[in-house]
Amino acid sequence: MFGKSIVKSYLASFVLNNCGSNFMNDKAYRTLLEVLSERFTVPTSALIAAREEADKSGAPIEEILVHQGAVPASVMLLTKAEYLEMTPISLEEFVVDRSLVDLLPKAVWAQLKMVPLCKTGKLLTVAVADPFNIMGIEQLKTQIDYQISPVIADVKDVLGVLDIAAKEGASGLEEILKDIEDDSELEIGRDATSADNLEEMLESAADAPVVRIVNSILIEALRKHASDIHIEPMEHKIRLRYRVDGILYENPSPPKSVQSAISSRIKIMSNLDIAERRIPQDGRFKIKALGKEVDLRVSYLPTVHGEKVVMRILDKTALAPNLESLGLEQKALEDLKFAIAKPHGMLLVTGPTGSGKTTTLYSALQELNQEDVNIVTVEDPVEYQLGGINQVQARPEVGLTFAAGLRSILRQDPDIVMIGEIRDNETASIAVQAALTGHLVISTLHTNDAAGAIARMAYMGIEPFMLSSSLVMTQAQRLYRKLCPFCKQAIEIPEKTLRFNRLDPDQFKDVTFFNAKGCPKCSGLGYKGRGAIMEILLLNDELRAKILETSEASALREVAVRCGMKTLRETGLSRVRDGLTTIDEILRVTTE
Repeated sequence: MFGKSIVKSYLASFVLNNCGSNFMNDKAYRTLLEVLSERFTVPTSALIAAREEADKSGAPIEEILVHQGAVPASVMLLTKAEYLEMTPISLEEFVVDRSLVDLLPKAVWAQLKMVPLCKTGKLLTVAVADPFNIMGIEQLKTQIDYQISPVIADVKDVLGVLDIAAKEGASGLEEILKDIEDDSELEIGRDATSADNLEEMLESAADAPVVRIVNSILIEALRKHASDIHIEPMEHKIRLRYRVDGILYENPSPPKSVQSAISSRIKIMSNLDIAERRIPQDGRFKIKALGKEVDLRVSYLPTVHGEKVVMRILDKTALAPNLESLGLEQKALEDLKFAIAKPHGMLLVTGPTGSGKTTTLYSALQELNQEDVNIVTVEDPVEYQLGGINQVQARPEVGLTFAAGLRSILRQDPDIVMIGEIRDNETASIAVQAALTGHLVISTLHTNDAAGAIARMAYMGIEPFMLSSSLVMTQAQRLYRKLCPFCKQAIEIPEKTLRFNRLDPDQFKDVTFFNAKGCPKCSGLGYKGRGAIMEILLLNDELRAKILETSEASALREVAVRCGMKTLRETGLSRVRDGLTTIDEILRVTTE
């Protein structure tokens, strides 16, 4: 059942049990060291010291070499994998399936130094830290009703995953809830009518069960690389969902009885009014977890069954430092760099909510951020704080709108101005005037394509001659999910399926299509991470003349394509040809 990958391990175990450790050190480990020597040069002195220590303690020589620092753990892992013909795996970003961990007590997994990764039918894939421990694998087979397919992993990774599984996540949430004996202790924020009640509620919110529930929700979101957390009150339950790579996935949720407690705890963290549950509230807070610090933007919305909470996770470490880091096609990258290099004019980035417009703008600003340039932004909200750039938070409730902020910014001697969004005629008019008077203006619009941005500006009342003079570029973008490189699966797509989706089969000759399968590396989703596709319309003389004739999006789009613009669909299909994503994903994000 184990195949060739475990034959050597069985042999090594047999020799150790029947011929003594000296024979193992001289014969079996000598072969392992020969494999190691092909990968890594170990100093002779280190080998001699390790052999002496192995003779004294009886510990495996490979463990001694790693413990003494003579060989990196990663090198030894690959050496063992090659020697035993096993598959190595890194568990650095692995998200544990707690339903599999719960097959055995966690103490047993820790004793065996193994962690279950995934199952297919009756086959269970298990990461083992000690591949020579055949008795441990046999013990595992007798305790669970699965066939075992072992892969090799670093011992620290295995124990680390088991430790996380024991403390956090879904099963950890269940353990937390078991500690709660009186649900009434958690029902805080129900009747906040006096200062005394407020003090009691603050003390109650600091109780360990509530804190641990909220912390487990936040940490699980970070581990899954989620962009948003949705806590939604239903009639008889709470629904907990994470948005991962643009798609919402439902997770095991706390019971309805702790709804008010969770809501109040997050309000306290966000410095919001826990007594107010009738109107929407917005706040933010920071957390440090999993080795990084992230901001969370919090939004409360009253519903018929309680307050719906949405937390947007803003991880500054994930922000692209420049345009190259966005992973764009070469032509798109060159067009963007050409546009932002202009000394003045207007650049408009368009797309629906969640299409990565802010990331693109911030990447461009970081590339433009130099000592001799004054950059000022007006945003609502300021999602990321960028060093060396003056950022203004719009506050419409006190009169600081985009238009008012832009007027003040233009008196601050700016070179580059970024407007979070052009929403009305007043903001659009000031932005165009700024672009015509020597400033580089960058902003966003909510339109479906690049040509639609010009039509939208015209609809806002901007004269065609001013648009043709001020615009440098309009751009539309979408985010697509990338296939997990570890489990993507080649498939055949019939010609009739391509024709049904209005795709020319001749464009896909000799193209290998892939499908999302799912594995431990991608948490069974089949996708891991997202990339951007862009439709970039650079203004030229022909397009400027066309704008003076008409602002109709379809007519402008036709001219732009004739001038060499690649549409979103064309750019997305090139990603399919490169094997980066599926054709279904591109059709989903570029639906016209």
